[in-house]
Parts: sequence; C-alpha cells; structure tokens
Amino acid sequence: MPQRTVNIGLSLGADICWPIAYESLLEGLNLDLKLGRLSRDRVNFACERVTIEPFDLRQPVKYDVVIDRLTHWYTISREWIKKAIVLNDLYVYNNPWSIQANEKHTSYAAMMRLGLDIPETWMLPAKAYEHADDLEPTLRQYARLFSLEEIGEKIGYPFFMKPYHGGGWKGVTRIDDLAGFQRAYDASGTDLMNLQKAVIPYDWFVRCIGLGPQTRKVNYDPSAPLHDRYTMDTDFLPETDAKVLEDTTLTINAFFGWDFNSCEALAQGGIWYPIDFANACPDSQVTSLHYHWPWLIKANLRWSIFCGATGRKMRKTLDWEPFFAIADKDISPREKLAGYAAIAHQRFETEKFRDFCRKHLGHLDELAYDFFGTEKLREAINRKVTALFPAHEIDEFTELFWQRVQTWREQEGARGDEAGF
Repeated sequence: MPQRTVNIGLSLGADICWPIAYESLLEGLNLDLKLGRLSRDRVNFACERVTIEPFDLRQPVKYDVVIDRLTHWYTISREWIKKAIVLNDLYVYNNPWSIQANEKHTSYAAMMRLGLDIPETWMLPAKAYEHADDLEPTLRQYARLFSLEEIGEKIGYPFFMKPYHGGGWKGVTRIDDLAGFQRAYDASGTDLMNLQKAVIPYDWFVRCIGLGPQTRKVNYDPSAPLHDRYTMDTDFLPETDAKVLEDTTLTINAFFGWDFNSCEALAQGGIWYPIDFANACPDSQVTSLHYHWPWLIKANLRWSIFCGATGRKMRKTLDWEPFFAIADKDISPREKLAGYAAIAHQRFETEKFRDFCRKHLGHLDELAYDFFGTEKLREAINRKVTALFPAHEIDEFTELFWQRVQTWREQEGARGDEAGF
C-alpha cells in the first residue's frame, strides 16, 4: 500500500499561541488516512515552521501546504512563496499576488462592480509626495485644485478617512466636520487615503471570518479595547442575515483567492454594508479572539489537512469573469449574491470538504475539547499575554483569556460542530 507524507509548513512572524495549539492538535490527531482509488493510498502528516534564509530559485520545496502569516508584509517570504507556487506547485493560503495587488481600495471597487452595498467611497490625492524627478512637471500639468469643503458636502458627515491599503486601524480617522477633515488631511502626509461614508446609526456590526468554506460570525464592538472587540455572543442574527454575511464573505474570499480572510459589515435598515474586507490572514491570536479562538484553530486544521490530503491545487489566476457574468444579469441583488456564493462553494470544494471531514476528522472535536483544557494551552496563552501586556497585567489577562476558552468548552466544545460550519 503506497505511503505518502503530507508536509505542512507554518510561515510565522510574531505568532505564539495558535501555532502551539495547531501543532499539538495535529500531532494528537495521529492521522493515517486511507485515500485514493479503493482507499489504497495511506497518508500521514508532518508539520514544521518555515525558516527564512537565502534560496536557489530551482531549490525543491519540501512542503505540500504552507499556512502563511508573512506574505502580506515580509518581502523575502513572499518572494519564496511566489516561486514555490510557480515552480514547485505549492499550495499556500492566501494567493500572494492577490494580497500584493489587491488592497482595500481595489476590494471596494470590485465589490461595487458585483453590486454589493459598499458605502459612498472616494479617493484623495496625497497631501505630500516623495521626491521623484518627474513629479513637478506631472503635477504642474495635470493636478487639479480641489475643495475639501465640496468633497465633504458631497459625501456627507460623518465619514471615515483611512489608508487605501489598510493597516490594522492605523491612520483611520472619523471626520465629523470640515475642520476635522482639514486636520486629518494635513496629517496624512504621503499616504493615499480613501474617504468612506459612515453607516451611523447601525443595528449590527459583525465580523465574519472565513477559512476555506468555513465561516464564523462575531458580534464586533470596534470601540472596545482589543481584547473585548470580539464579543462572546452566539446565534445573535436571524437566519436570513447570517446567510447574507456568509455568502458575502465567501464571495469576497473566492473572488480574490483568499483562503483566510474576514469581512466587516454593518447592518442598517435591513441592508448590510461591507466596509472592511481586505483582511487576508487576519488576527489569529487568543488575546483578541479568546472565546472564538478554538473554532479558528479547528477550522485551520480541517482546511490545511483537507488541502494536503486531497492534493488540492493552488488557483494561480483569479478568473473574475464568472462573477461579472452574474453581476450583469437582470436579477435581484440577493439572487446575484447567491450566484456568487455558488461559485465560491465550487472553488472551495465545499461538499467534498464536508465529506472529507465527516469521514476522516470526526475525532477532532473531542480531541480539541480535551486539549483546550490543558496546562499546555494555558501556558501558550500566558506566553502570548507576556509578549503583549505589561508585567503587572500578565496574570490578570492570562486568567481572563483562559476562562473565556473554558466558556467555549462548556458552551460549544462539548457538543462539537459540523465540519466547521
């Protein structure tokens, strides 16, 4: 019987807690799968952390799947991953070319093209410029004077000014009047900024996390400290609203080739307005996700194991035309969204994934329930807290996050879930 080892690489930065949980659970699963025609192939798994070093472009790659946390900001890791996809057929989430090219500005434009309810959004020329030889003649000939007052009146106050490429809430400013607009623009320097109409008041602010075809909706409080922004609410949305968020998140992720991404959306008067959804490889730390963190670890395991075991191929090109074909149909917005989601389910192989999880990963729920109550997990939480919090708060916040994970065990872990859905 042929034997194959699937090698999973973790490409990490400052990550501490989630790799410990991922590695521990993968080892505990002790997978020895029978796959292939007539189940004649046996597949097991190995995992290690990817190092950063010089590389020969023709150098083979040992990994079948890489879970990447560096491509969005660390150049040499991005370039290694790009060569490994092209030359070595590596599967990586997320598509590195898409992350590099498709910032928040592009994501707004693309989802407007698909007919999603993106709030009124503008882009401003930068306030200041880095020196370039051709800059002065270019601006002298083609740059046009504009009025902040007129733009503010057209958008309507309040609105938000934020860097077009994103950046984890850095540089995001609420603009309530012309004076505040002028101050924020003057302070923006060389950053290129989007302006986006505020959705105020709103009924819900939800962050929907997508990992492969799996989604999790979190009631989100952006005004709270980081450790409290993800509330511990569950089943808080009507089924129709939950479905809209799931389909929206899967549509965005499949459109941009992002296996792991999150979509922030606001509900107002029965309409969901996506406002921030170019978050490929979002926060994975227990210090922010706490109660929801075990779900993410299990979802990560399921998707990476499935991709490696089934030899899932990396979609190197994005192919937007099927989405645009639906966008151009004379059907309702909800019918369009359902059509986009159907493409997403096809690209994420949702039914195949569900069947794989039921057949091969049925013991993950029980294993995870036990692991998230161990001293090893508590120590991982402590290590992450120690890296982020001042010394006098370490014990307090270690206990806080530990207890929230224990609440998850009591409320969700004991019953498990259906393949992460």
